[in-house]
Amino acid sequence: MNTQAQFFKRLKPSISPYSSLAAEVATALNVSLDSAYRRIRGDKLLDFDEISLLCHGFNISLDEFLCLNSSSILFKAGTIPAQEDPLKQWMEDVIHQLQYINSYPKKQLYHLIKDLPPYHHFYHPILASFKFFFWSKSILQQSHPYPEKFGISRSISNTYENLSNRILRAYSQIPSTEIWNKDALNTTLRQIETYHQMGLIENSKTTTLIYESVLEVIGHLEKMASEGKKSLPGHSSTIELGEYRLYLNDIVSGDNTLLAELGEHKMTFLNHSVLYFVGSKDKEFNAGVFRNMENVIKKSSLMSGTGEIERTQVFNKLRKKVYAKLDAIHS
Repeated sequence: MNTQAQFFKRLKPSISPYSSLAAEVATALNVSLDSAYRRIRGDKLLDFDEISLLCHGFNISLDEFLCLNSSSILFKAGTIPAQEDPLKQWMEDVIHQLQYINSYPKKQLYHLIKDLPPYHHFYHPILASFKFFFWSKSILQQSHPYPEKFGISRSISNTYENLSNRILRAYSQIPSTEIWNKDALNTTLRQIETYHQMGLIENSKTTTLIYESVLEVIGHLEKMASEGKKSLPGHSSTIELGEYRLYLNDIVSGDNTLLAELGEHKMTFLNHSVLYFVGSKDKEFNAGVFRNMENVIKKSSLMSGTGEIERTQVFNKLRKKVYAKLDAIHS
């Protein structure tokens, strides 16, 4: 296969499986469909301007193509965080990635978890609202002022509520395999406890409501694990929602690595800066990540579907952690 044919083969995974490569190329180059086909077949050679347009239009780097046989691995980040409302932009980026994954008829998510995934917090509006407050105040660099203390009376904004619901709907359609460890809930509990101790939550009653919302999320996750199927709070699982496989591994500490199977291709997302991810479609790298995921799964205990006794024990241990935090603020 000649170099130009290899280049177009590299572009193919960047588009939805429902799209036509020739149509996308014609749009990017502003040429006819026939001219696009002639370039794809190699009848007409690309010039540098056209290569630049294609890389920009398909959101790939030429390095990714030219370095196929080197030890270099190219990663792509999302859009540069906006100063005005980075939380809104982050949520829109998450939706974009989930929708892209959903565009493939055959898809699967594998998540090696260190902390509870961000979208799990959206299963309860109070917990979601607290996390938005925490992320905006302690993680993101927002230009507009934020309230000094978190209060239930300051309800979640319609913008964030709509975006979080869209994220949950998109996530719920993707079959997922999650590998937890016993510390998966610790980060969220520590954030609530620290903000309470610092006086950044308006009162003990509000802190209690946040912990109670965590308990409800635990209950919903246990329900999904029991059914082996994703669902939205207050709703039964439906056929279009994805499978949910949950494993526990007490030996391996996760690092929030996320791997997506997209048809015959894979893409790895590595966590950085708390909320953000960089992604790579490097074939050899993804194959190595997938082998590692499979190895960890083999050494983990399945908690979804079967294994009711162990699943109950695991989720009860999570509840005990929350009850201990509740006892501490009321003692």
